[in-house]
Amino acid sequence: MNFKKFLAIICMALCMTMVFAGGSSESSAEYTLMFAHSLTENDPWHQAALNWAQAVEERTNGAVHIDVYPNSQLGSEEDVIEQMRAGANLGYNTDSARLGNYVPEISVFNGPYMLSSEEEVRKASELDCVKEWEQELADEYGIKVLSFAYIQGPRNIISNKAVYKPSDLSGMRIRTAGAPIWQESVRAIGATPVSLSRSEIYSAGQTKAIEGLEDVYTAYTNAQLDEVFKVVSETGHIYLVNFIVCSADWFNTLPEEYQQILVEEADNAGYAMSKEIEKQAAEIREQLIAEGITIVPASEIDLAAFQEAGEQAYVTLGIEDAKNLVYEGLGK
Repeated sequence: MNFKKFLAIICMALCMTMVFAGGSSESSAEYTLMFAHSLTENDPWHQAALNWAQAVEERTNGAVHIDVYPNSQLGSEEDVIEQMRAGANLGYNTDSARLGNYVPEISVFNGPYMLSSEEEVRKASELDCVKEWEQELADEYGIKVLSFAYIQGPRNIISNKAVYKPSDLSGMRIRTAGAPIWQESVRAIGATPVSLSRSEIYSAGQTKAIEGLEDVYTAYTNAQLDEVFKVVSETGHIYLVNFIVCSADWFNTLPEEYQQILVEEADNAGYAMSKEIEKQAAEIREQLIAEGITIVPASEIDLAAFQEAGEQAYVTLGIEDAKNLVYEGLGK
């Protein structure tokens, strides 16, 4: 038995101990899911998770209980997913870049200009090819996708320079996440990708280690990055969609009725959260303009050039066929 597997089993035992040591709601439930995320209690994500938990508990008459743990309380995303794969009663919010480490095709959803609206997200979730990728995640890797209705919206280039076309990004060090699809997407649209944790972005901007980042409006302001980077160019190069996942082994222990409720209410909470984030982003945009932040609107940007450049990310990673399958299903 390798060390990671051993660690996952130990952690699973600890998780079960935590569940049985819990309060009256946990002990009375037939099934308990420990759901973790990396964001704060003030983030819409957390409220969405609480709403999901409440709806599931109500619809199952208390038989399924979801404990929500913010601020990475149960460990890093990598650690939680490893425990999940070993069968622990755990769930997490993640993205297709992370899931693409197991099934490369699913990473297309973090690629340039893949999706652009809630309507497309809803359609994509029903495509046969997507269901096949999700089934492979469950059968081969122990990861059950419950929902990818958690939309954070378009990611833009944020720096101290207006960006109108891909060549404007030439040589610019732009922070992004470390997964291959993130890196190649930023490289394809003209920038030099730099992988940093979110906690390092502010200081890296101050010291000029990076010249910008790509992000959504809400996360940009929540981290006070508008104090360092003063120009938002609305490239919208990635429409950020996140996934709710849990242990496939744990999910399979649920009666079919409860499985359906868990999935349905994950979607309901996700789409409600997505609308709230969209509303907040619009309000934040107006506030930033009032505070003197420069916004370069999409209407002034050569989006066709960015879209054409972004195609290289799919080619580099060998997932062009997967992208085409989704595009065909969406009628794009």
